[in-house]
Amino acid sequence: MSAVVHTQHEVRRARYAVAAVFAVHGAVTGSFATRVPWIQDHAGVSAGQLGLALAFPALGASLAMPLAGGISHRFGARNALRGLLALWTLALVLPALAPNLLTLCLALFVYGATAGMSDVAMNALGVEVENRLDRSIMSGLHGMWSVGAVVGSAAGTLAAHLGSDARLHHALAAGVLTVVGFAACAWVLDLQPAEDEEPPRFALPPRSALLIGAIGFCAVFAEGASLDWSAVYLRDQLETSAGLAAACTTGFTLTMAVARIAGDRVVDRYGAVRTVRASGVVALLGGLLIVFARHPAAAMTGFALMGLGIAVVVPLCFAAAGRSGSNPSLAIAGVATITYTSGLIAPSAIGMLAQATSLMVSFMLVTLLTCGIAGFAGVLRAGDRVKVTRPDAAVPERRP
Repeated sequence: MSAVVHTQHEVRRARYAVAAVFAVHGAVTGSFATRVPWIQDHAGVSAGQLGLALAFPALGASLAMPLAGGISHRFGARNALRGLLALWTLALVLPALAPNLLTLCLALFVYGATAGMSDVAMNALGVEVENRLDRSIMSGLHGMWSVGAVVGSAAGTLAAHLGSDARLHHALAAGVLTVVGFAACAWVLDLQPAEDEEPPRFALPPRSALLIGAIGFCAVFAEGASLDWSAVYLRDQLETSAGLAAACTTGFTLTMAVARIAGDRVVDRYGAVRTVRASGVVALLGGLLIVFARHPAAAMTGFALMGLGIAVVVPLCFAAAGRSGSNPSLAIAGVATITYTSGLIAPSAIGMLAQATSLMVSFMLVTLLTCGIAGFAGVLRAGDRVKVTRPDAAVPERRP
């Protein structure tokens, strides 16, 4: 990127703008997740077919993410984020319109592709702001994503409780979120490529990313399973109402939001390794509660503990990757590839296993994977941040 100078005031303002973008992105996900049972019924698909369809968002994201760097290079970071975020918010309307399995898969592919590209763009700007402030903010930004998911899922819970049509609900949500996102993008850093800078190219991830990515894989698998299947679990396994089932998803996203917002301070005090080990134990306890629950309150508590346990794991995986090996950017890309692969596998694996056995057995698998979070936490030692004091002055943009 070109050597543009931004004042500390501009950088701090950009931090809040990026935080708002994260919240908008999360609100789309929360809005969708709470209406999955309605979408399943409208499309007339079984649990196994729904699991297949829910693999398509991660598939679309994985295929489209490499395009985000080239789009940002061509149009500049601000314009790229503005356009990609608008495509993502508007894509929210597509799944509820699908009348069958094929159209649902196509809708979710587009939904995932726009999600992945906007996710890459906003995280890149978040990392740039973090570098310029020289202190950890990524957990807080992901916390704002969870805050947005809570708001979106709360609205979805209310809509489900009222028995509203998800097509109308998502059309209204998409309109509001598009306007908010467009406004927030006006204040992010406007990074432009240098004249002699070539567009980013694809590269294979290094070996250093594999173990770090394995922890992220476990966390994202548990997150995807809980986000997409918690409402269905309560409705089908414990025979709750649609409103209470949707409220479970809201509780899950709420605990993730609280943990991520507090995450930067916790990591600064206890370090990445101890934080992730404790997080893995909490997630394991949540999984056991879910599996053995015989009452909705117990299952909802289990999903809340699951959200609390996995909340900071992925941000710390990216932090560790960025401080490991001789090429941090490739390590980060490798971790991203592994975590998105987990997002691709999780929903369909849960659905297919549920079709063959039951949702309870599916969440036994999720519970087993949370053991890997605590067990492999030691590889995140590179994520323990070393503070560097920098004067509060204008900071020139860094060249990659």
